[in-house]
Amino acid sequence: MAAKPVMKTNLTSISGFFLIVLAIHMPIIGMCQDNTPKYSNEFLSLGAGARSYGMSKTQVAVVEDVTAAYWNPSGLTDMAGNYQFSLMHAALFAGIANYDYAGFALKLDSISAIGVTVIRFGIDEIPDTRFLYDANGAINYDNIRFFSAADYAFIFSYARKMGFLEGLSVGANVKIIYRSVGSFANAWGFGVDLGGNYKVKGWQLGLMLRDITGTFTAWSHNTDEIRDVYLQTGNIIPETTLEITLPRMIAGVGRRFTIKQNWGLLTAIDINMTFDGKRNVLLKSETVSFDPVFGLEVDFKKIAFLRLGAGNFQEVKNFDGSLSREFQPTFGLGVRLKQVDVDYALIDPGNLSDALYTHVFSISVRID
Repeated sequence: MAAKPVMKTNLTSISGFFLIVLAIHMPIIGMCQDNTPKYSNEFLSLGAGARSYGMSKTQVAVVEDVTAAYWNPSGLTDMAGNYQFSLMHAALFAGIANYDYAGFALKLDSISAIGVTVIRFGIDEIPDTRFLYDANGAINYDNIRFFSAADYAFIFSYARKMGFLEGLSVGANVKIIYRSVGSFANAWGFGVDLGGNYKVKGWQLGLMLRDITGTFTAWSHNTDEIRDVYLQTGNIIPETTLEITLPRMIAGVGRRFTIKQNWGLLTAIDINMTFDGKRNVLLKSETVSFDPVFGLEVDFKKIAFLRLGAGNFQEVKNFDGSLSREFQPTFGLGVRLKQVDVDYALIDPGNLSDALYTHVFSISVRID
């Protein structure tokens, strides 16, 4: 009979820990809201794995594979096999931008695991027309040069099961960010994530605190490359810029059901909470905005998978001045061939009316 008070005390301690962390950082958030860009380092919100895209990115509570290093590092303790690696590619916005993900995870023992994640989001072959005109004022297309604008993230993860409470795991990420815009500017950044998940009576609960210390990205500009352009436009020539990504919190819950023999259903809900002012999401205020996403996965013998999701709920103003609600549905398929998972998702990363649908593919391999 003594176990129940102990469990209640542990749960209270866990909740208290996360609340204390948030309380410490809320003053920082308040001071920085007016001085930081609302959408800083947004490429780190694009996701990892076609499975997650098919479920509208509802992964914080239910992820149990190598992609947990991205979504919630605590989930690495539940991955199958001793090793896992995964690759994903997506050509976004009609092929204008390319998004690539690679992840590797290793179980250290029965209670701990580590992971490494590499992400690249880039737009390549951007024309530089500064030298389009030659010395005689004539157009010479051979003078056009090309450059890339690319963002890189290197994420190092550690996760461990907590012995004092069965079903509880915690994890942390250390992120190194490198961003470049051709030879004109580049930046280095550093940040930390903290996550946890708890499984109890069939329920899966997850909490992810992204950029918990604030992610600082310092830009350095090559003024020699852009001086002439800035002087012509009358703009101030930048030299260094500090960009701060404010913390955000994602809470998730999921549960797996048995529909009938050989058939299963996984349902999940995530709520993304941002603290950088009002956003165009379902619930918003000047302090915090709430963006819920919903996902489900139907499986047959855990070999074939069908996935659906809904997210990105927004208020849109129509031509007649009226307001309407829009959301983005997602769809995905998956197949498990022994120790290999092949997943596919169909998404619309832009506005629904533009019909810029994107096909996302990923592959994951488990090694015992």
